Amino acid sequence: MNRRKDRIVPDGSALDPALQFMRLMWAVDHELQSMSKRMSATVGLTGPQRLAVILLARYPGLAAGQLAALLHLDPGTVTGIIGRLVTAGLVNREEDEHDARRLRLTLTRKGQAVNRRRVGTVEGAVRTVLAAMPDEDHAAAVRVLTRLVEELEGLASPGAKRERPRRAAAAMSTEGMVRLGA
Repeated sequence: MNRRKDRIVPDGSALDPALQFMRLMWAVDHELQSMSKRMSATVGLTGPQRLAVILLARYPGLAAGQLAALLHLDPGTVTGIIGRLVTAGLVNREEDEHDARRLRLTLTRKGQAVNRRRVGTVEGAVRTVLAAMPDEDHAAAVRVLTRLVEELEGLASPGAKRERPRRAAAAMSTEGMVRLGA
């Protein structure tokens, strides 16, 4: 039997810690993208749309910019997500009672019903994993990922609009998120 070395697929264990970590992050990213496509077919929402619904359920009345900061997405991308959620009848845009120029986002009854679904979603998988982990492991993972986000944001090209997500990351804790100011 003639086994060629190029047919052996390495498991990554010989990589240095940074490359092992990056390899796992790419695997998570790939699975998030795959799950998002499956959720679109089964739940009717992509992963980012689902997270937007969850955040609006938890923090009714967010402005679009606040939602963009919490999602770590560009405001233009979030505008598209919100538009699709409005078209689907899951989200309402309501005028801010203190500032007519600002719109606040709330879930409709249909959006609230969709929010109750947990099975077959990314957050369902995350909750399962976190429930099996000691609190200190969860806290360490949050610290590592938060620091990585900050480092990557610092490497962004000068003038890049990355201030909002950094503020959102600062507002997060392992216990939950605090309401961001307008």
